[in-house]
Amino acid sequence: MTTDANENTNKEVAEWVRFGMRLAVSAALHPLEYSKVLIQLGYEPTAPVPGKSMFGTPIMALPNIFQYTANIRKTDGFYGCYRGLTPKLVGCVFSMVLSEKIADRLGLAPMEDKKDDEPLSSEALYLQFKVNLKRDVVLSVSGIVVSHPFHVITIRMMAQFIGRETFYHSILGSIVEIYKNEGIMGFFAGLMPKLVCDVACVVLTSTTVYLLNKYVIKDKIARQYSAGVTQFAFSSILYPFVVVTTCMTVQGSRLVAGQPPFMPAYKNWMDCFGDLSARGELKRGASMFCRPAAGLGKPLTRNTLYVPLPALAKYN
Repeated sequence: MTTDANENTNKEVAEWVRFGMRLAVSAALHPLEYSKVLIQLGYEPTAPVPGKSMFGTPIMALPNIFQYTANIRKTDGFYGCYRGLTPKLVGCVFSMVLSEKIADRLGLAPMEDKKDDEPLSSEALYLQFKVNLKRDVVLSVSGIVVSHPFHVITIRMMAQFIGRETFYHSILGSIVEIYKNEGIMGFFAGLMPKLVCDVACVVLTSTTVYLLNKYVIKDKIARQYSAGVTQFAFSSILYPFVVVTTCMTVQGSRLVAGQPPFMPAYKNWMDCFGDLSARGELKRGASMFCRPAAGLGKPLTRNTLYVPLPALAKYN
């Protein structure tokens, strides 16, 4: 009993250490995520310049993610690059703690591989897949729902860069702003496409990995790598839902970024998806380095224009 208790304690400590490291990495990379969110919203403060694609073809290129971040720092200073970080970290902690508690309360404990090198039987492998998939879906859905209000606050804090507003200056002030103008539903703006994206990614990744492990890959180390590669592949395929989530998270607010003429008044997230798809803008922000300017050779929409900052004061 003592040995089992020590193992469980060590596992919990290791989990919290890994979670802390993920938070630290997320905080360090926040300026790049900030830039990516603004790009997903269709905001380009700098005109494209002549450049070359990855294959050497001449193109008109937009600033890469690092140049975009440098523009934010030039405008708002070093600390301005970390706007929205606090609610993001708070949301991550809420998601981690509450989703684990919900899964444990439902009796969804994970099934781990055997410590020895003996491969699992087909029946055991299927049981492991079924149990872990059910747990992963519950963790994903519950984590998204409990943390989404903080996600909304984070995205809107970032989106203020476009119109230079100061509506969302703190977590408490943002809560008051959202509730006053949109009610409870405002805290869940953009929730549906995010759920569709994350749950689809979990189901597709888990199912594909299960089939690969059963019929193709037998080596344990190779299986670990295949899981990461598979998840990355499906995340890339489902990326358009991330762009739609970002747009719908801002729409409905008082921000310039979420209102016409900058953003059309969408009826729902599917309307947003269809509009962005028709304009070929579902992959905004997918590339960090080579960013060819969209719309060359055809009339540019409002979302692909190169909009300088309004001549207003900086953030308070």
